[in-house]
Amino acid sequence: MNVIETRGLTRRYKDQLALDDVNIDIAPNRIYGLLGRNGAGKTTLMSILTAQGFASSGEVRVFGGNPFENEQILSRLCFVRESQKYPDDFTIRNALDAASLFFPNWDAPLADRLLEDFQLPNPKKHRIKKLSRGQLSAVGVIIGLASRAELTFFDEPYLGLDAVARQLFYDRLLTDFADHPRTIILSSHLIDEVANLLEHVIVIDRGRIVMDDEVEAITGSAFAVAGKSTVVEEFVAGRPVLHREGLGALASVTVDAPLQAGDRERAESLGLELAPVSLQQLIIRRTLKANERFGSPAAADTNVEVAR
Repeated sequence: MNVIETRGLTRRYKDQLALDDVNIDIAPNRIYGLLGRNGAGKTTLMSILTAQGFASSGEVRVFGGNPFENEQILSRLCFVRESQKYPDDFTIRNALDAASLFFPNWDAPLADRLLEDFQLPNPKKHRIKKLSRGQLSAVGVIIGLASRAELTFFDEPYLGLDAVARQLFYDRLLTDFADHPRTIILSSHLIDEVANLLEHVIVIDRGRIVMDDEVEAITGSAFAVAGKSTVVEEFVAGRPVLHREGLGALASVTVDAPLQAGDRERAESLGLELAPVSLQQLIIRRTLKANERFGSPAAADTNVEVAR
């Protein structure tokens, strides 16, 4: 049974369509990437899945039931938001102790180890409101990991963490996931950084799902070819092109199709270079292509800082 299923899920705010007929299936014990630009509908979708928001129409099933006011379902999931709010007088220890009451699988020793790993100040004395943005992000990461919830959402909670702390989060996530499998949905604008964590990617743009596939299938579904522009154009003739770049007599073209039998030998004989396309570049190019298809003025914006 899928952990999450949505059918025709739509959310409208006055004249803005935040989610448009969203259909997704989330399988158990996998790491998903939920990606999209700022305002794409990512946080709206997660809020509805965790019963913190409401759909205008459509169906939502989490663990086979409707999550709204359903304690049996809500006790099995954890939603770590980018800007989580805590009472003003809460210390770090208060936040962790409160979290332990909500999550049946809470691992206190893991939380304590992570406090040391992220080098947070004295948890019993230091108040949450005195923490830096990076330290506050670390508290969210610790709660998300130590909750050991069957379904865990990370809505960019690591913003503000430096590169070392982010890598620490990725390492601890993979290690704990290997020992305690569960379903993790990771939202991030740092696509290349998290690509190695993800098994499946769902990309949402302007409230619509534009990509939903296994990472391995996505990264093998396109390639780049570079060399003399006339030769490159001859090589890609009749193939779907995602993007072209040129510099003088040289060109690089991204082809939205897998390599065919004999392509490598032919490219070598023509003096062309073939290369894989990164997950980030594929998401950028296909998102822009989808915008062109739907007539979006945002099609010229290449900043796919995947987002809320």
